[in-house]
Amino acid sequence: MSEAMSTLPSVKFADLSPTKDVFVSALRFALSINSPCVPFGDELQRSAQEQVDYMVRADADTSLVITDDEVKSVLRMGLSRTCASFQTDLSSLLFESDLTSQVNEDKLLRTLSDLEWICSLLPKMNLMKDFVSNWIEISGNVLKVIEDEKLNSLMWGLKVKLIEMTNKALEAVGYGTVILPAPYRLSLLQFWLPYIRKMKPLLDSKCVAETDFRYKMDDELCLNIEGAIVSMVLTLPSNDQAGILVDWMKAEEMQYPDLTDAFELWCYRTKSAKRRLVEGIDGACSDNDDAAISF
Repeated sequence: MSEAMSTLPSVKFADLSPTKDVFVSALRFALSINSPCVPFGDELQRSAQEQVDYMVRADADTSLVITDDEVKSVLRMGLSRTCASFQTDLSSLLFESDLTSQVNEDKLLRTLSDLEWICSLLPKMNLMKDFVSNWIEISGNVLKVIEDEKLNSLMWGLKVKLIEMTNKALEAVGYGTVILPAPYRLSLLQFWLPYIRKMKPLLDSKCVAETDFRYKMDDELCLNIEGAIVSMVLTLPSNDQAGILVDWMKAEEMQYPDLTDAFELWCYRTKSAKRRLVEGIDGACSDNDDAAISF
């Protein structure tokens, strides 16, 4: 018994430095922070991502080191670089001579795939807020390019993938995983709600018109986005809610996302607030009248 007890301190305070060193090295390769080994850059990066996934899932020591500040710093660096790379490559897209080339879209989709992989790690380190903040920061430029008339009938896969990535931000904020000030929540909605509202019927119509068209928002994605948007709208200040709801009611397509629940609750809250205000004013006037009479 005493012999077993004597081993506890060494187990409890085991040196995790080797595990952290291996994990950080794999993470740097997975995030392309280290220079790629030509011609095996992509293959090495994918292998490193698989190694990181395995270590997070199956290695008990890794679960202890992923909260280390150095590990978080590496992941933050990779997130920032990936977002910047995507924004740069997308911005240069409109200057390409052949926009129909699949090579351009594939490159952007690979970057978004890397970003999606990063998003799978961020919640484990309580860093999802970093993704949401980065996504809001680049949203204006991203939408400016993707909605350019040159791309009206091109890059449908990229357009759907952008909606899928936006859903990650909407869900994180809408369901309270990430807490942001109201102006940032409003910005996220103002950027992406009009785009999603426009793209959903457009994708649906193309699926009907073209039997081989394979890009769509599936039912699960639609439900997740709608639920997150409703939750986000209801957390905004009343005037901001009103602005979002007025734009929704003015839109030609009110079918998606359905903000009826948000509208009804906003109406109820507004009526209740007005009633409380009137009751408060009446009560104050009554008190003043009583005071005047007693005087």
